[in-house]
Amino acid sequence: MTSDPVDILDDLADQVAEEFEAYRQPDEFKGVSLVIDNNDPGRPTLIVHVDREDADTLADEIEDFLQERGARTQRERHSDTDVRVLATVG
Repeated sequence: MTSDPVDILDDLADQVAEEFEAYRQPDEFKGVSLVIDNNDPGRPTLIVHVDREDADTLADEIEDFLQERGARTQRERHSDTDVRVLATVG
């Protein structure tokens, strides 16, 4: 396995996309979206945006999933239906 944080986060993003694909249907609104923020090269971050009615419950599942794979996580809450899970590695 690679030690480059961006590569690790890219792999984690693929795993999240696969595990939670029911929330990411291509022809409809995505309740879960993924982006890797690499603006700070010293600390790239996988951002999992949960935008749906049960955002907290789903964010809990995603956060647990990421932590089980070694990521450090924190959460940003923008509203009851808008939660972001931020994951870093390394």
